[in-house]
Amino acid sequence: MSGSRSLAEHAADQLSELGEVTVHPYFGGWSLRTRGTQFAMVMDTLYMRVDAAARLSYEAEGSTPFTYTAAGREVVVGTYYSVPPGAIDDPAALCALARRALT
Repeated sequence: MSGSRSLAEHAADQLSELGEVTVHPYFGGWSLRTRGTQFAMVMDTLYMRVDAAARLSYEAEGSTPFTYTAAGREVVVGTYYSVPPGAIDDPAALCALARRALT
């Protein structure tokens, strides 16, 4: 797996304010879920699910969409963006992003 389980578990710990956040294997990485809903994933980076409105604020913070290569071409997954720098170690900021991803 390319995804860091330790990063996924760290993010789950930081998100404890949301209630139970579980970590599950997910396409070579890990998904983060609460109440049965996936809202984030970890490959080598933590990505949050975003909608069109949130995407603009993520881009303004310098975040990038999740990308991977398949059949020799790059695929961009615009529904998941990297968490802005510093948010992973700021439980309040990370919870705010997760709440937005869950709406």
